[in-house]
Amino acid sequence: MAKLGFVGLGIMGTPMAGHLIAAGHEVFLNTLGQVPKELIDAGGKACVTAADVTAEADTVFIMVPDTPQVDEVLFGENGIAGALTKGKIVVDMSSISPLATKEFAARINELGCEYIDAPVSGGEVGAKAASLTIMCGGSEAAFARVKPLFELMGGNITLVGGNGDGQTCKVANQIIVALTIEAVGEALLFASKAGADPAKVREALMGGFASSKILELHGDRMVKRTFDPGFRIELHQKDLNLALSNAREMGLSLPNTATAQELFNACAAHGGSAWDHSAMVKALEMLGNHEVA
Repeated sequence: MAKLGFVGLGIMGTPMAGHLIAAGHEVFLNTLGQVPKELIDAGGKACVTAADVTAEADTVFIMVPDTPQVDEVLFGENGIAGALTKGKIVVDMSSISPLATKEFAARINELGCEYIDAPVSGGEVGAKAASLTIMCGGSEAAFARVKPLFELMGGNITLVGGNGDGQTCKVANQIIVALTIEAVGEALLFASKAGADPAKVREALMGGFASSKILELHGDRMVKRTFDPGFRIELHQKDLNLALSNAREMGLSLPNTATAQELFNACAAHGGSAWDHSAMVKALEMLGNHEVA
C-alpha cells in the first residue's frame, strides 16, 4: 500500500482519486472547497492544504484546470514545493502549457524530487471507467515507479519523452479532437440540410473509413442534442489557446486549429462555455441557419 496525495477533486479528479483509494492505497486529499464526501466515506483522508497532503504522501497527483492553478498548487503559499522532501514524486495530470511544465519540472528537480507531466484524454466518462489515455513526460525511472498507479486510472499509458512532452502530446490530441468534431459537425449538418436522416448517415459512416470515436460518441450527441458535459467548451478553448500560442512562439501556422477555436468562441458568446465540446456544431448551425435533427 502506497501513501499518495491527490490535489484537485473536480469532475475528473474525484473519480481518479477514488480508483486509487479503491485499490487499497492511503490517499490524502485536498481541493478548493470541501473534499467530496464519497471519497472520505471510501477511506480517503482530507487535508487542509496541498502542503499537508505532500507532508504525508510519497507521490502527489495534481488535477486542476490550467497553468496558473498548477503554479499556485506547486509554489504558492502552503503549496506542494514547500513540503517536499528528497525522493518524492510530483505528477501533474492537468492539461497545461508545455513550456511552463518544463520550468515547473526543473524547479521540482532542484529539490531532489521527480516530476512527471501526465495529462489525460477520455473526459469524465474515461475518468469514471478508469479507461483514460495517459500521456507522460519524465524520466524512465520515475515513470516505472508511477506506472502501476496510472494503470488504476487508465489503459493506454505512454512515456512520450522528457518533461513537457506529455503536455505537448495532449495539445496535439486536442487539435485532432477539435478538428474532428468540426468535420463531423459539418458532415451531419450537410446531410441534414440535404434532407437525409443524420442519425442514419452517422450509422452508415460508422462502418466505413470515416469511422471514429468522435463520430460514434459526439455524432450521437449532435443528433440527439445532448450537450451536457462531458468536456466543457471552455476547457477545450484553453487547450487550443495553448496550441495557438505555442505555435506562434515556434513560428508555426495552424489555420484549421484557429478556425475551430473561433467556432468554440462563437458558442461561448452565445452562453455555451459550459456546453460539451460536441456543441461546436451549434456554431455551424447558426452559420447555416439549419439544425442537425
